[in-house]
Amino acid sequence: MELGGVLVIVGLLVVIIVLVLIISATLFRKVGPNHALIIYGAGGTKVIKGSGKVVWPLVQQSRELSLELMSFDVAPTQDLYTSQGVAVNVEAVAQIKVKSDPVSILTAAEQFLSKNEAQQQGLIRLVMEGHLRGIVGQLTVEAIVKEPEMVADRMRSNVADDVSKMGLEVISFTIREVRDKNEYILNMGKPDIALVRRQADIATAEADRDTAIKRAHANREAAIAQAAARQDEVIAQTASETKQAEAVRDLNVKQAEYRATVQLQAAAADKAYEIQANVQQQRVIEEQVRIDQVRKVGEIQVQEAEIQRREKELIATVLKAAQIERQRIETLADADRQAQVHMASGAAEAERLNGQAHAEIARVQGLAEAEVILAKGNAEAQAMAVKAEAFQAYNEAAVIDKFLSTLPEAIRAMSEPLNKVDKITVISTGGEGGGIGVNKITADMTQMIAQVPALLESLTGMRVEDMMRNVPALRDAIEASDGRTAASTDGTATAMAATNGKPTTAENPNALARTTADGRPANGDPHQQG
Repeated sequence: MELGGVLVIVGLLVVIIVLVLIISATLFRKVGPNHALIIYGAGGTKVIKGSGKVVWPLVQQSRELSLELMSFDVAPTQDLYTSQGVAVNVEAVAQIKVKSDPVSILTAAEQFLSKNEAQQQGLIRLVMEGHLRGIVGQLTVEAIVKEPEMVADRMRSNVADDVSKMGLEVISFTIREVRDKNEYILNMGKPDIALVRRQADIATAEADRDTAIKRAHANREAAIAQAAARQDEVIAQTASETKQAEAVRDLNVKQAEYRATVQLQAAAADKAYEIQANVQQQRVIEEQVRIDQVRKVGEIQVQEAEIQRREKELIATVLKAAQIERQRIETLADADRQAQVHMASGAAEAERLNGQAHAEIARVQGLAEAEVILAKGNAEAQAMAVKAEAFQAYNEAAVIDKFLSTLPEAIRAMSEPLNKVDKITVISTGGEGGGIGVNKITADMTQMIAQVPALLESLTGMRVEDMMRNVPALRDAIEASDGRTAASTDGTATAMAATNGKPTTAENPNALARTTADGRPANGDPHQQG
């Protein structure tokens, strides 16, 4: 029972609280910031703005008063007369609101709380029109038209006290339009309009004049600018062409330098290859010289033994072979000498031209072969040095052997031109001990061969007879030969004495012989065949 009674009590309390809340929500009145709540009744008059309060029924009532801005036209239907007596119609727009302080709100509530918005605006408009009429009566039409802000300022200042007594304030007052029935305002502007038009015409003429002047200046400046632009274009084009020409010139110079560099490098490469080849050739020659030096050392030993053997053979063979070769060469030399006499005149010009060509070829080739010859010269110098060492080991017999072995080759080289002679025509009238015909040719060749030892002596300073006398075996043979020669000379003198010094038939100076290159007579006489 007790628990049930408690629950009942709690339930009743909850119900009571809920009812109180519902009743409070129903009785609670609230307003926004643009309205004011006027509560009157028990407790007096209260102003609530932007909040709320419970209004108890039966003992209190509440009304809302708008605090929003009211905007309405102020346009008196009757004419307003200015200080000049001119009737005008003025239309303005006024914006008024209730002040925000509680006193002004209560004052406005006293004036307008029971009236609607149209009634409120009607009351305020009457006050505004009255003040506007008074202000217009104090001003001229020109002042009203030309200084509307001054009219608005005077309107706000004159109306402020009256509307403040109603709890209101003037936010703005603006003259929207001023007009009259007699076209005073229209005529008032005509002088100014005429003046403005005249000034406008003058300004237009001046503007046209200035425009023409400026256009002329502009055209002149444009022409100057165009001329300057064309001049700059010509200068730029000239500079561009100059740069192009310089670029082409630089390109050609670079190409020429590149070709010269390539050719120089190619020549240097060829020269380097040639020098390297010469160096390799020099190395080969040096190696060959070393090999020859080793070989020569062995050959010298063999040659020493050979020289001993040939010393004995020279006595029997060398002198005899030399005599036979001497006779053969004498014959060939006589024929060659006559052939050269007849060929000299015809070959002189050919030799001169050929010499010039060979000289030019030699000059060109000499420049290219100079370095090669220099490298070869170094190698040959080393080879000659080795040969010199080898020759120092030779004795006199070896030198004589070397000399005699090359002597026939030298004589053969001297008579080599005779091998090319196809025919020899000999015209001879005799001479002092020279013979005639073929005998003349033989005598000349003998004299040429006899001059070989003297030529060698003049070139080398060495006498063949002195070298041979240094060899013991040859010295004995030479002395024996000198003895026989002396005996033969004595016999010849005796024979000449027996003939009383008369020349033989073969020495007849009136003989005329024509022979060919093989010694046969040109006229077929068998007695003249040599």
